[in-house]
Order: sequence, then C-alpha cells, then structure tokens
Amino acid sequence: MSDFFSKIVLASHNQGKIKEFQNLFLPYQIEIISQASLGIKEAEEPFNTFIENALQKARQASQASGLPAIADDSGICAVALGNLPGVYSARFADAEHKSDQKNNQKLSQLLGQTTDKTVFYYCCLVFITHEQDPTPIIAEGKWFGKWSLEPMGENGFGYDPHFYLPEKNMTVAQLEIEEKNQQSHRAKAFHDLIKKLKLTYEIFPN
Repeated sequence: MSDFFSKIVLASHNQGKIKEFQNLFLPYQIEIISQASLGIKEAEEPFNTFIENALQKARQASQASGLPAIADDSGICAVALGNLPGVYSARFADAEHKSDQKNNQKLSQLLGQTTDKTVFYYCCLVFITHEQDPTPIIAEGKWFGKWSLEPMGENGFGYDPHFYLPEKNMTVAQLEIEEKNQQSHRAKAFHDLIKKLKLTYEIFPN
C-alpha cells in the first residue's frame, strides 16, 4: 500500500463521527486522523449546498495537514418546504444559539400546515487526495421518512424523535443505536464512498 494513503485526515471535531470513520477504514489499514488532533479549526460553511460545504471542509483540512482528506455535511430536508432546512439544519430556528428543541418546534410548526410530511436525512461525503484535487470523489446517502408532529423515543438526537419510519412503525429515536448506524444516511454514504474508492484506487481491493 502506498504511504500516500496510509493516513487520511477527517474534517471533524465530533468524536462519535471520528470513531465511525476509523472503524470503516480499519479493514484497509488506513489511519483516520481527526483535524482536531492536529489543531485544525473547523471550516466556515457559507454555501447553500451540502456538496460545496463538504468540499470546503475537506480542502481546508487537506491544506492544513498536507494529507488526503474526507469531510461530510449532512442534515434534514422536508420535501414540502423545498428541501429546507437542508444545510441550515443545526441552526434552523436560531443561528446563534443552536437548540434541538427549537429546531424541532419550528419544523413541526411549518410541516403542521402541510399535507406532505415527507422528510429525508441527507449526507454528502467528499474525499480529496490534496487541496487542489480536480477530481474529488463525492458520495451521498439518503434516508426517507415522515415527519411526526409528536416526538417519540429517547435514543436519538437532533430531529430523530420526529423522524418517523413507516416500515418500522417507529421513529429513529426509538431504534437501537446499532440498527440506526446500519441504516442511516451516513451509513449509506459510507458504502457509496468505499464503492467509488474501490473503483478508483487499487489499495481498496474489491
């Protein structure tokens, strides 16, 4: 295996996400290093699309570390609202004082006025070999559900208590954590990324 890919920096300060990526790449003997451990600050996310924000984060992490980088951007989208909150999911109700409770209340208020309660979680992953990589690998995952005006479940966070899965007859917050991690939008994006990396680089055997 090339030393060039022996380490990849992850543009995240989230310990749970870091552990997920480390486990994902474990079979390929690739070390995932968090940008936090390298003293790299979180990037600004000024764009209106997940792809642009993820690419921005990956480029900053790669430039600061000199390593290949992976970044993700994710959120919830309501079809009846033109896929909002989208990239504003974490700060939907209040940009300065982020609050899951306020975000859920605002989305419930808006979707309570619509007949279409279709929502989906979306995750975009970007992999680049260096800051100026002209061919970033972009992977995505979607997880569809219906918005429940009443919260249910204690296991999730963010919008999970309202994200109802008709096929399971429960919300994401009622799922076991292991099941959520296997079915989530991020898990789907993980698999999409690995599939594309295998098609591009020999160090990812089929």
